[in-house]
Amino acid sequence: MNKLPFGKSNYTLMIIGVVVILLGFFIMSLDSEEFGFGTLGLTVGPLVVMSGFILEFFAILRNPSQNTPS
Repeated sequence: MNKLPFGKSNYTLMIIGVVVILLGFFIMSLDSEEFGFGTLGLTVGPLVVMSGFILEFFAILRNPSQNTPS
């Protein structure tokens, strides 16, 4: 039997991370300032995108054996 490299919670965290990244890009697109130089385009959006990438990092590195209860 081939065991999958990630557990269910890993895949769930990965999907949540992708949604957070897309949300950050959407927030950056809402900026009404010219060339996106407003608060949404320079601070809020990039922080949301960065948090999504950090979530992806932890989802990949999480040990799948920790996901199953003993």
